[in-house]
Amino acid sequence: MKKCLYLALLASSTAFAQTNYPPPVNFTAEQDHQNMMEQLGIKALRPGPSGNEKAPNHANYDEALANPYPNLPEVLTLKNGKKVSTADQWWKQRRPEIAEDMDREVYGRVPKNVPAVNWTVKVTDKEFVGRTPVIAKRITGHVDNSAYPLINVDIDMVLVVPANAKGPVPVLMMFGPARLPAPAQPNPEALEKINTALRKLLAQSDPEVKAILEQYPAYQPVAAAPGPGFPGFGPPPAAKEPTPDVPGVPGVNNDPPSTEQLIADGWGYAFINPASIQADNGAGLTKGIIGLVNKGQPRKPDDWGALRAWAWGAGQALNYLEASEPAVNAKQVGIEGVSRYGKAALVTMAYEPRFAMVLVGSSGEGGAKLNRRNFGEAVESLTGGEYYWMAGNFMKYGASDANFGSKTANDIPVDSHELIAMCAPRLTFISYGIPEKGDAKWLDHQGSYMAAVAAQPVYKLLGAKGLGVSDNYQTEKMPPVNTPLLDGQLAWRQHDQGHQDQANMKWFIKWADKNIGWPATR
Repeated sequence: MKKCLYLALLASSTAFAQTNYPPPVNFTAEQDHQNMMEQLGIKALRPGPSGNEKAPNHANYDEALANPYPNLPEVLTLKNGKKVSTADQWWKQRRPEIAEDMDREVYGRVPKNVPAVNWTVKVTDKEFVGRTPVIAKRITGHVDNSAYPLINVDIDMVLVVPANAKGPVPVLMMFGPARLPAPAQPNPEALEKINTALRKLLAQSDPEVKAILEQYPAYQPVAAAPGPGFPGFGPPPAAKEPTPDVPGVPGVNNDPPSTEQLIADGWGYAFINPASIQADNGAGLTKGIIGLVNKGQPRKPDDWGALRAWAWGAGQALNYLEASEPAVNAKQVGIEGVSRYGKAALVTMAYEPRFAMVLVGSSGEGGAKLNRRNFGEAVESLTGGEYYWMAGNFMKYGASDANFGSKTANDIPVDSHELIAMCAPRLTFISYGIPEKGDAKWLDHQGSYMAAVAAQPVYKLLGAKGLGVSDNYQTEKMPPVNTPLLDGQLAWRQHDQGHQDQANMKWFIKWADKNIGWPATR
């Protein structure tokens, strides 16, 4: 009796504790956006440009009008006006100034009380990537939600490394859906046993099902894989050799998937699913890791946005690789992403110094593109629809009517060249495609190239090499398509394909191998 009473009291106290948590706010994206405008005292925002060139408010694509604010913040000048001339000044004075402005005004701050992540390997499987045997793992990072059990965050990651590696391998962590490459299937004999058992269970479960199975005695509930080349039937046949990359001739690349290119070179790779960290929408800001830390309540103006949250998740995944995966060389882990995930990859590299390299694919506004450029995607694009990527404070720079007046991109105290500079002297590869193949003009390839040029002085100050061009971002023009600038630790290449970086992967791998000495360490 006493035991029953104790259990009843325990259940009652647990239920009471649950009800003591504030319920999560369920704003729509529009309501959340309006809430932030009200916090900031913004009455009206300028609308973002349209990507439709026939629309009245279409984006500008006239280079003559592209630089209304031609002078960027000086990356090597302190706020007090003093020039930065030593690496020590950069690390102790200038970089912290830039990081503080980025935190407060652009990407938001990672809270000090972000809970710990506990990683668990859910699946370990022997698979093939191309013709190479690999070990693939599905790994889940559960974020401690004991302080607010109403929100659950489980980071989803897949890690794949060559099965026959002789030692720890470099790994490229990529933002995207975390799927096992080719889950191994039972061989025909094992599959027959499974089907026999299934038929027996199904027949016992329902007389009608039993009658159906008797009518179709050859029916197998689990179908066999289609044939050789599928998991369980040995390695696939040799892939067709890709057509060589012919400079200046669009459409000739038939590059294998990036994962195959990495594994073929002896690397491993990981996929981390951004959606498992933080939703890619405004309505999700009171959920995910941002909502968990805020106990389901709306953000404050300098709270982190989705880009910074995704970057935090990648850093947590790197924690796991360092601590628990001896097959991975944790000193040679890179980060990669395309489009919005290209933005996230650059933000990750800038803020997480343990990443050794980054491949930034077609990142545009909020990534490598200069905020001060009036070409394609604009600051107003990210103060409107995609506001949730950024700190709330970033909305101020799209305001046309507010308690503080109005602000423009020129009022932002930092720009993307300084985000790139925060990656120095580590390996940073800026990648784009061409508009003719779908890498839209909207992304402002020239503006991103200018940002890379403007970041060069920091690489040089820290003893690294830049792009090999002058530091004059106002006059430097993009190299021709398929012209690699890969002689330094800061690199650029515009390939002749679309909105992807697969066509630059072989260039990235060669460049990274050279810089990390990977062939010599195999």
